[in-house]
Amino acid sequence: MPMKRVCGAGAAVLAVAALLATPAAATPLPDLLADTDRDGRLTAADERGEDVWTSARGAIALPNVDDDQRRCQVSDADLEAVDITVDRRLAACNDAADSVVNGPADQADLAPMRIGALPGVSTARLTVAPAESARVFVRRDGGFVPLTPENNGVLTAADLKHGVDLAVEGRDVVRDRTVWDAVVTATLEVPGRGTDRVQLRVAPLLVQNDLQPAATVFAGKPGDGPGWPSKAQPWPIADGVPGEWPAFSSSLRAAIGTQVETRFVQGSPGWWKDMWWQDTFEPATVSMPVRDGVQSMRVMIRSANRWRLAGSDGALHTSLRPAGRHLFRHLRGPGVGVVQEFTEQLLPNEDDSLNSTGNIESLPPYRGFPHGRLLYGSAPDRTPNQAFVGLLTGQGQQPPVVIDTSWLLVGHADETVHVIPAPGERGWTLMVADARMAEGMLRDIAGRGLGDTRLFADTQAPHRPTVAGLLADQDFLRGNEDAARHIDRQLSVLMAETGIRPEELVRVPVLWAVDGVRGNGDPLYSAFSPSIPNGLSVTPQRFAAPDPHGPVVDGRDVFRDVTEKALRRNGVAVSWVEDFFWAHLGKGEVHCATNAWRDTGSGRWWEQRGMSGA
Repeated sequence: MPMKRVCGAGAAVLAVAALLATPAAATPLPDLLADTDRDGRLTAADERGEDVWTSARGAIALPNVDDDQRRCQVSDADLEAVDITVDRRLAACNDAADSVVNGPADQADLAPMRIGALPGVSTARLTVAPAESARVFVRRDGGFVPLTPENNGVLTAADLKHGVDLAVEGRDVVRDRTVWDAVVTATLEVPGRGTDRVQLRVAPLLVQNDLQPAATVFAGKPGDGPGWPSKAQPWPIADGVPGEWPAFSSSLRAAIGTQVETRFVQGSPGWWKDMWWQDTFEPATVSMPVRDGVQSMRVMIRSANRWRLAGSDGALHTSLRPAGRHLFRHLRGPGVGVVQEFTEQLLPNEDDSLNSTGNIESLPPYRGFPHGRLLYGSAPDRTPNQAFVGLLTGQGQQPPVVIDTSWLLVGHADETVHVIPAPGERGWTLMVADARMAEGMLRDIAGRGLGDTRLFADTQAPHRPTVAGLLADQDFLRGNEDAARHIDRQLSVLMAETGIRPEELVRVPVLWAVDGVRGNGDPLYSAFSPSIPNGLSVTPQRFAAPDPHGPVVDGRDVFRDVTEKALRRNGVAVSWVEDFFWAHLGKGEVHCATNAWRDTGSGRWWEQRGMSGA
């Protein structure tokens, strides 16, 4: 869905006409009403099944974690601090953190409820359980007042005489489904007349997928002045990566085009080199039905990277990845929230690199999975943080597919495969980084007597090997084949889980090489040539790919050429982005250095049948 906020819709819904008239002779019973049938209105039709939330019926509330009045500020000192208490403080500030309605936009984020008229009743009590998961406001004198444990949720005779409008805000997202399953029970107790009860569900976080068109693309940029490198000239290799930001940014902007917003966010002086925007957050949305359609909110899931860094006192302190604080400064605001979940200490077998959100991807919907599925990398002896994974998987809508990324130096799911459109019922397939294809192309070039052709010839790469040199390097060839076998095993899992057939895969050339060793002596691999699948889908039909700088034969880069032809058969046009110095030499690519907010469609997750874990 386009993320257009339905401001004022909550107020319209709350102004509900009186319910069906009660005969004068009858004694009204407690009647608590919520939008059980999910049509955005409160009517008698909502009475049926109101007390047990199911996938088919039940009211929905948003987790109110945005900042509609931009109350939550982030200072320069906050960006630079090496202190995990700063991370906790920044995350704790949002609209649900206070007990007021923060203006009309915040009011639109609240779910309506109503108590039918109870003339002659002097008092009643409305409570929610679990109390820490939701807050109820009562309309009085044209505004909203919270019903809190401190005032015992007491409603007065004036409230009840003609019926009272209520509004519910979710105070948080589901973080651990074994602790809380997102269901909130609201109970109205009227002395001498009984009780009434409704259940609501706090809307789940739904992670977007790469077939959804980008609305805004984010990337990092360095600043100017003391402590910053110059942007005017390409930076020497001795300065380290990232470098050549002008080439990266201009080619990225051209690949994205003018129809999609591009936002280059300046890093802070202490952390400008952490420009891996894909690794700092995973975009998600939450939504609920309202009278005028759907009320939605973007929620950025911050990565769970915990780093041990030297503070101003010279001692080592634990901090969440400092670059992630830019989410609170630059993204959080009206209609946009940020959440994070982690354990302060690393758990057994946890590898912090796998907590980067480049390791969190999403497969689009297909038969049996109307909201798609999460995709992440893990292995028994190299795992992401389980609290972080619990947040992602605990939403109950996108069951995960787990592949082994433990053989990769960085260890992220986005390094080897990428979703692209395809004909057929499923509507999509996978582009795959094919090591054997790349080697075969080198052998073909050598067979034509062109073994002196160089890879990376037009870059500042410290190593620009010839085709013949790579083919003569037996260690390189063994490593490339070993990487190919690892990718085979990833694909066997993905094909078994999705039904994709081998002939549906779209293979593109990528060379792989040993780039480190694990503690147990096993080799670790990185893409030797830029990994083409590790790019950015601007739309399903436009792919911004890292320029492979492959061998040039007859004036054409053969890696580019075969990729363009392969993707064209699936209706995808390729735009090449210069990321060799900005990202590739830092063990990442275009996808790693960017992120995107996407048009996620209608947002009516509650209308899908066959919901998993709902």
